[in-house]
Amino acid sequence: MDESSLNAYKQLFHALSLIPISHYVLAFTLIWALFLYNFLEIHFFQDLFCALRSAPVALTFHPSSHIYHGVVSKCRILHGSYFATPWLSSPHFQTAFLNFFGNPPVFSYKRQLFHASDGGTIALDWLTSSDVSRGTFEMNDAVSKDDTTPLVVVIPGLTSDSTSAYIKHLAFGMAKRGWNVVISNHRGLGGVSITSDCFYNAGWTEDIRIVIDYLHHHYPKAPLFAVGTSIGANILVKYLGEDREKVPVAGALAICSPWDLLIGDRFICRRLVQKLYDRAIAIGLQGYAKLHEPRYSRLANWEGIKKSCSIRDFDNSATCLVGKFETVDTYYRHCSSSSYVQNVSVPLLCISALDDPICTREAIPWDECRANKNIVLATPQHGGHLAFFEGITASSLWQRILNCSCQWDHLLIRVRT
Repeated sequence: MDESSLNAYKQLFHALSLIPISHYVLAFTLIWALFLYNFLEIHFFQDLFCALRSAPVALTFHPSSHIYHGVVSKCRILHGSYFATPWLSSPHFQTAFLNFFGNPPVFSYKRQLFHASDGGTIALDWLTSSDVSRGTFEMNDAVSKDDTTPLVVVIPGLTSDSTSAYIKHLAFGMAKRGWNVVISNHRGLGGVSITSDCFYNAGWTEDIRIVIDYLHHHYPKAPLFAVGTSIGANILVKYLGEDREKVPVAGALAICSPWDLLIGDRFICRRLVQKLYDRAIAIGLQGYAKLHEPRYSRLANWEGIKKSCSIRDFDNSATCLVGKFETVDTYYRHCSSSSYVQNVSVPLLCISALDDPICTREAIPWDECRANKNIVLATPQHGGHLAFFEGITASSLWQRILNCSCQWDHLLIRVRT
């Protein structure tokens, strides 16, 4: 390097040294803020530039769908808009806030233990409309067999149970609106031990099938509905597609379904922020396995379970071995509800936020939903995973989903009668 070049660099460094440190700090702060804004998918300024007007909920349905024209067209909420809480204007903020500050209502369920023919035990947790209206929760106050109050069975997400904040919000909100609610906990959850060598998985429909059949025969006069959340939504849609016309429910609601597990597996390890979710869910699965270590250590690869750093690792060491799937991809293909959408024969409303950071929009079976006259797909722009906070205080968690569900179900009952 010649002397003139050295002089040029010296002059440059001298000029840079004259810039106040505070300017460098400001520049670094702005660059870091811009990085976080994009990394966390914050949409505050987009909302602000739209004059704080909420985006309408997009609806996908068959042009000649009797479900749309007879029910959804009269459901005002589905034709409205959703505006996320301004200080939670990120799918990651919404999802994290739900898990750490869900602030669920305080109440107690009535516990019923349901025994499957294979020896498995399923915890059914009840919350009735009379419980909420009286403000008392009596363990012996059972629902009458002749009760005509609409009955909703809720299927929680992966490693979730009736105590999860979003499930308690959902159950309490529906009971408050005059419905009887029963949470069908997955095997080994809800504080119940595994009593057979059969575990649940993302496509295990047998438990919800026998529970729904039991409820249908035990409460024949009550209109029966089903709500699935996350993995529970995948299980619900798969069950509806498997049993077709034999399903004894009047209508169903699938919220934030992963739809295609293979696409979801690719998505959740694509970016750093998704890998954090992947790791967090894997830790939850390991916690579930630890609750039932004696059976898992006998039926699966316990050392592999302990070393699992992702959902795929856990499925490879546990789910595939217990469920007798050849490979993880075989399991994902076999259990994806997207393959069963075309067979759904009862009214089904699907709600999936387009910014869901766990269940990607890439997996949504748009064409299959559009081709089935029984399905209406609602896709708000924002909402995160199972969050959908709105209002300046973020106090109305699930409010729009609850109102939408109740309008949907009431209209279905009116159409049936």
